[in-house]
Parts: sequence; structure tokens; C-alpha cells
Amino acid sequence: MTAFFITTAIDYANGDPHLGHAFEKVGADCIARYRRLRGDEVWFLMGMDEHGQKVAQAAAAEGVTPQAFVDRIAGRFEAMWDRLSISRDQFIRTTSPAHQAGVQELIERIFARSPDDFYERSYSGMYCVGCEAFKQPAEIVDGKCELHPTRTLEMVSERNWFFRLSRYQEFLRRHIEAHPEFIQPESRRNEILGLLNQGLEDVSASRARLGWGVPFPRPTSDGQQQTTYVWFDALPNYWTATRLPGTRAVWPAQQHVVGKDITRFHCVIWPAMLEAAGLPLPGRVWAHGFVHLGGERFSKSAGVTLDLGEAIDRFGPDAFRYYLLREIPWDSDGNFSWERFEERYISELADGLGNLASRSLAMIQRYRDRVVPRTAADASLDAKGAEVTGLYAAAMDALDLRRGAELMGELVTAANLFIVQTAPWTLAKNGEREALDIALGALARCLARLAVLSGPLMPGKSAELWTLLGGPAGAQSMAWETAMSPAVDGWVVTKPEGLFPKPQADT
Repeated sequence: MTAFFITTAIDYANGDPHLGHAFEKVGADCIARYRRLRGDEVWFLMGMDEHGQKVAQAAAAEGVTPQAFVDRIAGRFEAMWDRLSISRDQFIRTTSPAHQAGVQELIERIFARSPDDFYERSYSGMYCVGCEAFKQPAEIVDGKCELHPTRTLEMVSERNWFFRLSRYQEFLRRHIEAHPEFIQPESRRNEILGLLNQGLEDVSASRARLGWGVPFPRPTSDGQQQTTYVWFDALPNYWTATRLPGTRAVWPAQQHVVGKDITRFHCVIWPAMLEAAGLPLPGRVWAHGFVHLGGERFSKSAGVTLDLGEAIDRFGPDAFRYYLLREIPWDSDGNFSWERFEERYISELADGLGNLASRSLAMIQRYRDRVVPRTAADASLDAKGAEVTGLYAAAMDALDLRRGAELMGELVTAANLFIVQTAPWTLAKNGEREALDIALGALARCLARLAVLSGPLMPGKSAELWTLLGGPAGAQSMAWETAMSPAVDGWVVTKPEGLFPKPQADT
């Protein structure tokens, strides 16, 4: 059994979960569920980034303490992840005392191993509260941060602890070139290599004016106690999580999943911190793209929003998960559309998989008293199922989640065509018992494969289909062998009322 430690970016606690959060978490959950399906010992980490200036400002605006504010926000996020069946094993919060102690321990490890990597420096620069970062001239457009154009940049002048990031420029370049899988997809790796070619500047590791955060473990030379800069607080969560009580995570992580807007922090600053502390680097950082609405990036401050609860309510959480993974590329930007959501739901789920399950199980019920017959394999549908399963595994191993969903659809289409071509009702009418058994057995095996392959994308509907097929209780999560070579003879099926009911027409 192979250990697979996967993480997502921890979400910033200054508002409610939105579609961008959901896209990342659903994608990461799909990967985690697939790895469990393949027999890996998965540990799936998520959490909340609860310190920083934005949180303090948002709490002050509501007239509550920052801790009360983040407690409420964290509850909303966890409730949403429960609703979307996000199978996290650990939910870390940066306000927990154990995490804060871990952050200070990591900083002290850097002081001990690389004593010159932290130094004091006075600094003035344009600071974006939205990014919680100082911005370079190339990142400023018309006087605004290119990622947060509705926010006003602040000129900040302080004397802080700085981290000597520039020292690790060549180390990072060598590591990325020696391990091309470290940053994926390739477009993101090329962006980071381009950033390294421009040269790295040292970064602030503490803030003087901010009280809401982890105390930096050492005062400045004038005795001032400062607060750890938010990224030196947030990024270590992946490591501190391995040291918290009850965890089974072991550093290093095999997979970080983050948005493309924070690759610089995860692919430059974070690995430099780890190297400075003498810790191994994560295996891979996957930077997904943005989800747009009508061509615009979702942004609460810019007024480009979509009610996440409404989107889930439209056809249910599993259909919503499927649509995101089927419609939005995992390696680039994509667009959310209500029209496309309904089109995919009706054509691929209601008329596709749902119709296939209904017709197939109804015929097994009608012609064989609900029992899947013992038959030889069918040369066409069974072969197609084996082919799709192999291609699906290759796609999911490569984190091509969209292709994985597409391949499921190809198998559904092939099975529905198989029904038309074999016409089991005609075989039954003509008394062709052996041919009918072969057709019904092939359809049952196809549905078993689809129940397994759909699990990472639609865990609820997958489990429902598995149960309708009469699959062994509790075996679905360990059923990759069923996808490879379905053994469903003798299973007792139940005809579904409607796996994916069509929306009611307006009257």
C-alpha cells in the first residue's frame, strides 16, 4: 500500500465559500477518492487560513473579535464541504495553538540551520491586502494589483525580519529542471522558470503593525515583537499538520493542489523555506486555473458572484461535482454556464447514465427475476468496458479529470447503443435465452464498471448505483478489481425510481 498525502490550499477566512473554492476542493477530492480506489493509503488535508490583515478588517467591520469571526466562517466552509461530500481526513486551522507552535518551530529550524537566512531590513513598498503581499511594478496595472483591481494598494514602510529568498534561486531552478513533475501543468512550470530568470528578491517574514497572527519567535534588534507574515504562517500548515495529534500524514506531501494565482508562494517561497529548514520538498504542485462566469473571473469585490448553494440545489451535489469536472479543464481556465450545466445534466446524466441504468436493471428484473445471469463475456461491450477502464486509469493518473469524466460518457454511449443493437426485448420474445443472458450480463458488468469509475466524481450516485446493482455492502471503495474484471453473476438488482430525474418543465 502506497502512502498518498494530498493537500489543497487553505482558504482565507474573510468570506463564504464560492465556486472557485468548490472547484479546487471537488477536483482534489476526486483525486483522493481515485487514489483510495487504487488501494493507496490516502491522507487528505484541507483547512482555513485565519490570520492576516483582511480577516482583522472584516471582523472589525462586523464588530466582532477576529476569533469569533473565523470560527463562524470555518463552520460555513466545513458545512459546504460536507454537502459536497469532500472526503477530507484533516481540517487544519491556522488559529489552533498546535499549528502556531509548529510555525514557530519551523522558523527556529531555519534560524538554527541557516542562521543568515533571516535578517532585519527597513522596507517601503506597495502592499496589496487582497494578496497579503508586496507587489512588484510588473504586477501593478494602472496603479492597482492585477489580481485585485478593486482594492487600493497601500504604501507600507516598516522594519521587519526578511527571508533571504534570493539565496535559493539556483537551488529552485536545479530542482525544477531535475524534477519536471514538481510543478504541473507544464504552463505553470514555465511561468515559474520565467520568474526565476527575472531574479528573486528577498521577502518579508514578519509584520510590525499587525496584531492578528502568529508571534514571530524572535524580536527585532530594538526589542520589537512582530507578527509572522501571513504566508510564513499559512504555507507551513502542510508540514505542521503532520505533527498534530491524531494525524496519519507523513511529510513530505505527494500532492499540493492550489490555484494558479498562488503558484509563486507554493513553488518558490515554500520550497525555499523547506530547504532552509532541511526538510524534503513536496512531490508535486498542481496549479489549476480559474472558473469564470460569463467570461469574468469570480470576484466578490468586483461583483462577479454566483450563489454556490443555488448551483448545488439545481440538480444535486453529485451532478454539480460532475459538471465542474466534466466542463472545466483541470489544467486551464474554464467557464461556468447555467445553460451548459442543464445541457450536460440532461444529455449525459439523465438521458445517458440514468437512462442506461433504468433500462438495464428493468430488463434484468423483468426477464431474469432481478438476478444477473451467469454468462460468457460479450465481445463488444465487455471489450469496450475494459478499454475505457484502462484509458480512465491513465487519464486519472495524469490528473486529467475532465478526460476521466469524458471516458465514462463514452462507455455510457456504447452501452446505450448496445441495447439498441441487441434489442433484448426481441431476444426475450423470440426465446433466445442464451443471447439474452449474454446481453443482460454484459449490461450488468458495464454498470458495475460505471459505478466504480463514477465514484471519484459522483460518490453519492456511485454508491446508489452500486446498491441498485446488488453490490456487496461496504466493498465499493475497494472495488477497482470490479472495474478491471467485473464479477457480478448472481447479484440481485433493484430497478431505480430515477437515478437522475429530469427537471420539471415550467407550467
